[in-house]
Amino acid sequence: MPVVENSVWVNAPVDTVMTVAKDYENYPSFMKDVKSVQVIEREGPRIVCKWTARVEEVKMDIKWVEEDVWDDVARTSHFHQVSGDYEKMVGDWKFTEENGGTRFDSVVEIEFTIPLIGALLKNLIAKKVKENLDNMQGAIKARAEEIAAG
Repeated sequence: MPVVENSVWVNAPVDTVMTVAKDYENYPSFMKDVKSVQVIEREGPRIVCKWTARVEEVKMDIKWVEEDVWDDVARTSHFHQVSGDYEKMVGDWKFTEENGGTRFDSVVEIEFTIPLIGALLKNLIAKKVKENLDNMQGAIKARAEEIAAG
């Protein structure tokens, strides 16, 4: 699958947006496709989580363990799958102060293979990955703006 790049402007301070983005345990409360996130390890800027997400169109759960490394000074996060259902999952988030708010940029490369499926289902999965990444950024945006509004 090609690299998916997204950018969203958030009407909230960069620190608020990053705090929401790091709050993995609460993702299921404001992201409909995320069923669960369990933090396995948290050591300094490194966070390892076990994720379960639902692809409702094919009635399938996708599970993976992800390692994220945050750089609060550079306002970035680099992440990759340690194990799980993806062939490859790697990406970066960047948070930049812009116009009194925050620009939240995401670059993610995901490869997902299901044995014995046709191109149509593969295309559906690729479309769903793009939608989920858009939805994740949108959900972080909405939550950060809600917090910033008080």
